[in-house]
Amino acid sequence: MHKMRFVGGIAWMAATLAGCSMATASPHVKLPVPSEPTLINYVDPSMVQGLSTRTLSAKETTGRRVHATYPAVAEAPLLTEKLRRTMTRSLDLFTRREAPSDALSNPEFNVDWQLAAASAEVLGVRLRIGQSMGSGWSESRTTVWYDRVSRRALNSPDLLRDGAALATLTELARRELALRGPLVNPNALRPDPAMFDSIGFNPRGDLVVEFDDEQVGLGVAGRVAVAVPSATAAPLLSATGLRARQAAMGTATLTSQEDMLAASRDKPAARSSGAGGVDCAKVKCVALTYEDGPGPETGRLLDILGAYKARTTFFVLGSNASAHPEMLRRMRDEGHLVANHSWSHRDLTVLPPTMLADQLTRAQYAITHAIGQVPTLMRPPYGVTDVQVASIAGRLGMSVVRWNVDAKDQRDSDPRAIARRTVAQVRPGSIVLMHDFRGATVKAAPEILRGLAAKGYTFVTVPELYGPRAMEPGRTYDSGAVSATLEKQSMS
Repeated sequence: MHKMRFVGGIAWMAATLAGCSMATASPHVKLPVPSEPTLINYVDPSMVQGLSTRTLSAKETTGRRVHATYPAVAEAPLLTEKLRRTMTRSLDLFTRREAPSDALSNPEFNVDWQLAAASAEVLGVRLRIGQSMGSGWSESRTTVWYDRVSRRALNSPDLLRDGAALATLTELARRELALRGPLVNPNALRPDPAMFDSIGFNPRGDLVVEFDDEQVGLGVAGRVAVAVPSATAAPLLSATGLRARQAAMGTATLTSQEDMLAASRDKPAARSSGAGGVDCAKVKCVALTYEDGPGPETGRLLDILGAYKARTTFFVLGSNASAHPEMLRRMRDEGHLVANHSWSHRDLTVLPPTMLADQLTRAQYAITHAIGQVPTLMRPPYGVTDVQVASIAGRLGMSVVRWNVDAKDQRDSDPRAIARRTVAQVRPGSIVLMHDFRGATVKAAPEILRGLAAKGYTFVTVPELYGPRAMEPGRTYDSGAVSATLEKQSMS
């Protein structure tokens, strides 16, 4: 049943996207400038040896929603550090800005990434940095390159031969922008390296320059980019630029909506292999849940959970799942449940329907591709949901899961404090919120498991809290229903 809902949901979303592409653009939906050569294909990160992911998030005391991920490559610490500094600078500027008193929602800062190219000679990482001060949304794009030959981390303008090449590229881009109509201002473009901080290549080898929102055009123009034909661009490139161009020309085709649909066919609904052996109407059950991973700490957490024979639910980000499919398979094989936490951790309640559906569907595809099972649960980032989120989740065959116990591990670096706080709050049927990318959270796990086990708790996945009553797609769950008898026992 869940499988059919997911397949139908994908088809519904594809039809919705197709319909919107032909309709008048909503002021809240940013559509790409119609220039197909500017589209860049991206590399599957799981194909890059030694690649892991890092997460940067702010303490949740400011009312601002912050989530940023970036890749770390073992052989390229200079690249990792350059990416971290780039994001930190942007985050510092964001946190210093004052939110308007009439803001419609919480300020939000979000970064996701893609591999623009990867070969034995070069790596390219494209960061998409988005932010809102409570109304509207703007994005900047930065592509950082690592030359494996010279072992240098470089900015995009370093792909060009010299200042004269930058001046030539500026003039070529101006000519192209002049054809785009009144939403774009070619005179805003200058031979300033800061304006050319996102350079990549399409599969034909054409040089593609992306500009930040409102950098050379009005905000409603959305993503503005130009493509310079390969033969014209080649004389402008440095040695690293030529290596980057060659690497991008070998990049595979982007995954289509049809591919996503095919990935869901004949796949079973995600389910813990250990489910069915516990009756939570008779014993004290608790569902520990971890979100925002997988990350560098997740493997150690799985070791700890295995030692205590505890099963849990992992709400994974699609962007991290695509980089660590082997970690998702380990979760599945060790009896845990893998669920959907969106693609890049955006506040789903402020997104138009097509973008909301894309956040969930891209994550659903990445998870299904990794584990061969279709997730039936989703957790909205920040726990924020509304009727539209629940409706679209339901169309995709997923229940909405929040929590009623917050370990507050995002605000605390003391493992003992995290453990004490968590154990003290748990009651039969509790759903506990934690984050597996945080080292302090993983260090707290043994004490949490020991403390709850001593109180007689059994560790189960979220659906097991509800026993034979199946969780319903589109419905929101905060905790498992428990009997008065079990509640009384938990207080004794």
